[in-house]
Amino acid sequence: MDASYITPFMTSIQNVFSTMFQLPVSIGEPSIKTDKKATHDVSGIIGVSGEMVGTIVLSMPADAAVSIVNLFTGMEMDPDSDDFADAVGELVNMISGNAKAEFQRKGVSISCPSVVIGEDHRVSTPSGTACVMIPCSTDCGEVVLEIALREAAEVDETQANAA
Repeated sequence: MDASYITPFMTSIQNVFSTMFQLPVSIGEPSIKTDKKATHDVSGIIGVSGEMVGTIVLSMPADAAVSIVNLFTGMEMDPDSDDFADAVGELVNMISGNAKAEFQRKGVSISCPSVVIGEDHRVSTPSGTACVMIPCSTDCGEVVLEIALREAAEVDETQANAA
């Protein structure tokens, strides 16, 4: 994965969290994720298509997700409610949309978000696409962005080679 794909997401999570609910974010050292198991219990997932393909995942422990969603919405939310999942989806949507703007020369589209809540769930990335984990610290707890992106032309080439 091109390292220039990662920086927009680090900038975006800091901008979204600080402007939307005054929550500073400290970025840790990015690393390659080696398994499919979700990093935490709550995952907001966005698909990417067009000139770039892949997934963007915002993963948080349940307690951090509750605190962040409560700050974001300004009210207490039950993690079992549809509104809670919608808020997590909107957070990953804002982070992804903000980062997408940095890919100015790319015809890139993002999907509507999906949210998975529960222990030990799996989030699959496109075959052969490296996933970079970006650990983030907030006063509400740890948050991890998982970025698995590559040029669509690379996917086409991989498929042609497999045939």
